[in-house]
Formats: sequence, structure tokens, C-alpha cells
Amino acid sequence: MSPEFMTVAMFATLIIAIAFGHPLAFTLAAVATLFGLIENGGDVAGLFDMFANNTWGLMNNYVLVAIPLFILMAQLLDRSKVADELFETLYVVLGGLRGGLGLAVVVVCTVFAATTGIIGASVVAMGLLAAPALMKKGYQKEMSAGIICASGTLGILIPPSIMMVVYGGLTGLKETSVGNLFAGAIFPGLVLSGLYFGYILVRCTINPSLGPPISREEASSWSVGQKIVLTLKSLIPPILLILAVMGSILAGIATPTEAAGLGAFGALILAIINRKFSWEVMRESARSTLSTTAMVMMLFIGGKFFSSVFLFMGGGDVVADVLVGSGMNRWVVLLIMMGIVFLMGMFIDWAAILLVTVPIFMPIAMELDFDPLWFSILLCVNLQTSFLTPPFGYALFYFKGVAPEGYTMGHIYRGIIPFVLLQIAGLLILAAFPGLITWLPAIFFGR
Repeated sequence: MSPEFMTVAMFATLIIAIAFGHPLAFTLAAVATLFGLIENGGDVAGLFDMFANNTWGLMNNYVLVAIPLFILMAQLLDRSKVADELFETLYVVLGGLRGGLGLAVVVVCTVFAATTGIIGASVVAMGLLAAPALMKKGYQKEMSAGIICASGTLGILIPPSIMMVVYGGLTGLKETSVGNLFAGAIFPGLVLSGLYFGYILVRCTINPSLGPPISREEASSWSVGQKIVLTLKSLIPPILLILAVMGSILAGIATPTEAAGLGAFGALILAIINRKFSWEVMRESARSTLSTTAMVMMLFIGGKFFSSVFLFMGGGDVVADVLVGSGMNRWVVLLIMMGIVFLMGMFIDWAAILLVTVPIFMPIAMELDFDPLWFSILLCVNLQTSFLTPPFGYALFYFKGVAPEGYTMGHIYRGIIPFVLLQIAGLLILAAFPGLITWLPAIFFGR
């Protein structure tokens, strides 16, 4: 059968299998096995040799050791209640502004994103902590849901990010090393955070009923000096942890894997200082780390099987011929690739999207003379929307699981629409101003 037919048939089979609700990691592996056997004439031993070699190469990647360490750091931080203390402080400091509590959520999630690297902890923590407060103060449910879900997803982009570790392990390119990706993602993360902050401020200023301020009595119950002390006290611990992790990487003192170990140790110290540490906390953190790491690695293996078979049967060449050989302008090709990733994000987990698209799209991007780091960060920013876009946006279900009574999926779906549009606007800004991505890596790593 022709490579063109096999390419279409392989993706169609994957989409149908996912639609039936089968586990994604096993679906990727099963589809790869089916089409691999069709392509090589039923040579089971040859196909399994390919899978074994790919799995060995994957598991032999030292960079991936950072994944369980960053996940453990996030689990310990979640239990140390760092985000809780910061929100309670910003509740007092920003609550007197229109939309002030929503702004506090954005700030807390931005700081928390720079210490965790995964979104589940941020969305769940803010859903439990901030959603009742927002509801009590009369915030519109759609606005509250959108703020918490969108701000919580910053953890997948702002370093240290698990997605960046996975991406760096996939490409093997110097330009897209984990260190370069971490440095390149700092400003994009802040751009998105700034867009959320500005949107909430402007929207609630125009229509105060969407996000009314707290009462004057409550806002003035603390003096300016007390607010400064409270802010510093709640900000210093996470900032020190951020400097320890990111500072050691950007200064060239530690590799991302070593910095992840330092971060996990720092999170443990914070839990002890906040008197939240116990053997039960350690056991639960370790158990959650184990299950999350196993899930990520199973997706990694299934995705690696899928991409290796897809490339083996010539699917990568088919896609490249369609996009590059068509003579389309390279910016149109970029738009098509980003559109494909955006649509896949509605149905497929981010890790699987990376594992399927990066081996295909990265060579195309380099052939079109796009900067590999710039293209990679654009793709990762695009993937952040996958956590918000229905029907399978993970952040939406994380929030629904912990939201106070009265929030429906309708409120959540309507609430995230402006924030998805803001993410697309952020993507366009980064595409138009590539220096926002490439400047810091050039400073720290001499790109």
C-alpha cells in the first residue's frame, strides 16, 4: 500500500480508537503494532526489535530523570501550603481593587508555576482555596472558572516545566536542550500571565459586577507596612526555591536533572519549615510521584512506538511533501502546523502530541529555516491551550472536581473562551517578536 494511504489510515485509526475511550498510551502502541505489522509483512520479531531499540534509547536518556524529581517537588510543595499562604497575603494586598482577587490568583499561579512544572497542583490548589473566596465575594462564575483554569495552566509552560524536559529529551538538538528551552520559555510565560492580568483588570474596571473588590473595612484592616511584611514573608520562600532551581541551570552550575534534585530537596525543606511535613506526607507524595511518572513514561513509550512506525513507513516524508513540496509560503506552513497541534489538543494528551508531532514537524521547521528554539516554544505555548479546549481539557475537569457547589461545566466552558483567545494572542505576539524567546538563551548559553 502507498505511504499516502497508510499515513491517512494510521491517523484515522488513532482518532477512532481515542473516540472510543481507550487509554491513550496503549492505543498509540496498539495502532503502531497493527500498522507496523502491515508495513513489514507480518514480521513480528523485526517489529519488536524496533520497539525494543526505541524503548532502550528512550529509557537511556539521562535528562528524563528530571521528570520524577520535578513531580516530587510539585507534590511536596502542594502539601507544604506555600500557595495557600501567598494567596491569603495577596487577598489582603490586591483584594481592594476591582478584580483584585482574580489578579491575586494570576500572581499566585505564576509564582507557583515557577516552582512546580505541572498544572494539576495549581488548578486543584486554587480551585479549593480561591474558588470559594471568589464565589463569596460575588465574582461571576464564568470569570472565576476562567481565571483559575487559565492561570493554573501556566505551570506547564513557565520553567521548570515537565513539558520542556520531555521536549528536550525528544529532539536531542543543542538548540533545544532543556536549558535553552527553560530560558526561552520565561518571557512567553510572563507574556501570557501579563495578558491574563491585563484582561481581568480592564474587564472588571469596565464591569465591576464581574469582579467586585472586597469591603473597604476588610481592605484597610492591615497597614501598608503590615502588607509589605506579609508579602515578603510569603514570597521569599518560593522565590528562593525558584532561584535555586532556575538560577543553578541558567548559571551553568547544574544540569536540569541536578537542579530538579535540588528543587525536590528545597520543597522538602519548605514543608518542614511550614510544619507540614510528616511520613504520611512523604509517603503520599512518593506514591503520587510514582503514579504520575508511570503515566508519563507509558505515554512516552506508546508515542515513541507510534512515531517510529509512522516514520518507518514514510509518513514523515508524506507530510513533508504536502507542506514543503506544495510551494506554500513558509508562514502558511507554520500556520497549518500550529493549527494541527491546536486541533489535536482538543482530543489528545500533550505528551502524546509532542511524541507524534515533534519528529515530523521539527525537520520541516528546520528545512523552512525557522529557528528550532523559537519554533519549539511556539509549539509548547500552543500546547498550553490543550488544557483548556473542550471537550478534553484537563484543567477544566481538575477544576470541576474541586469547585464549590453551583459551578457547572457550562460555566467553565464559557469562562475559558476569553482566555483561549488570549493564549492565541500571546502566540501571535511571540511569533511576531521572536526576541522574546531567543534573547535570554543567547544571554545565558551564547546561542
